[in-house]
Amino acid sequence: MLIGVPKEVKVLENRVGLTPASVRELVHHGHQAIVERNAGQGIGASDDDYARAGAAIAASASEIYALAQMIVKVKEPQAAERAMLRPGQVLFTYLHLAPDPEQTRDLVASGAIGIAYETVTSAAGGLPLLAPMSEVAGRMAVQAGAHYLEKAHGGKGILLGGVPGVEPAKVIVLGGGVVGTHAITVALGMEADVWVIDRNVEALRRLWAQFGPALNTVFSTRDAIERHVAMADLVIGGVLIPGAQAPKLVSHELIRRMEAGSVVVDVAIDQGGCFETSTPTTHAEPVYAADGVIHYCVANMPGGVPRTSTYALNNATLPFVLALADMGWKRALGSDPHLRNGLNVAMGKVTCRPVADAQGYPYVTPETLLVE
Repeated sequence: MLIGVPKEVKVLENRVGLTPASVRELVHHGHQAIVERNAGQGIGASDDDYARAGAAIAASASEIYALAQMIVKVKEPQAAERAMLRPGQVLFTYLHLAPDPEQTRDLVASGAIGIAYETVTSAAGGLPLLAPMSEVAGRMAVQAGAHYLEKAHGGKGILLGGVPGVEPAKVIVLGGGVVGTHAITVALGMEADVWVIDRNVEALRRLWAQFGPALNTVFSTRDAIERHVAMADLVIGGVLIPGAQAPKLVSHELIRRMEAGSVVVDVAIDQGGCFETSTPTTHAEPVYAADGVIHYCVANMPGGVPRTSTYALNNATLPFVLALADMGWKRALGSDPHLRNGLNVAMGKVTCRPVADAQGYPYVTPETLLVE
């Protein structure tokens, strides 16, 4: 199979779909790779590095889309990229379709095969291709929050961990999954006063066992969210419903009750965000104030640390890329129910129920499209 790797075009997105090492692995398996010029620049990988790994170097994205049987990316295709997709072409990347009707419409119209990293599952019930970026984003969320709590950046002027005789910042983490766990790790490491709110008692037990009494665990109710968020210095939103829009846990009214200069970091913004006041931002302009509260809503947070993120992502995606290349998308999805869960759009049909429900499309089961 000929696999194409275009340069990412989302604002300040410096990750790349495949590393030179991943390309070399694909070539070793008998496949071909074509990589757009300077695609790996953001991770310090030169065109020569890709050429030595066995890839051809393309001068433009249009050449990649015209030739490749499968496109491997990181972020959802932008409008100009979607216009280059063709029927039957496989697109393997993050899609986050539920809150994005324009992208869904274009992918349906293209006839392409859209397999989304974020809905591929594991035997343990996890999301193995979302997890590495959730780990990165959870850790970055605390760094970003600490930065914007500084007075020079619009915040209250609070040091996250305080100092002897001065209390630390109160950090609320909404959701005790992968994002939440890694945010807690960093926030506790910086000696903040950390509280996690989750509706899953087993998740709270796991976190209690992992972090001990240094972490405050709270069962999620409307009352608990309102009481703790209103008093928080930093709130990190890390809730997720696979494939669906994130629930709006924090109302606009509750944001108004927070002290001016407090910070919210909405890691769930890719799926629509969990604060009613959230609007996607970019690394170029990462924050805005709503009712005096600083909002950090960068929709591609891990793109800020592209080397770490790209290598972590490739560790997870490469086995699936190899399976799709070795067997073709129909056989690969037919033999692996977890990869099959990643199929969101195919041949003009919506094959992910949360996306279909969110946007009013008829839902078509992936299995019906896998018959040769």
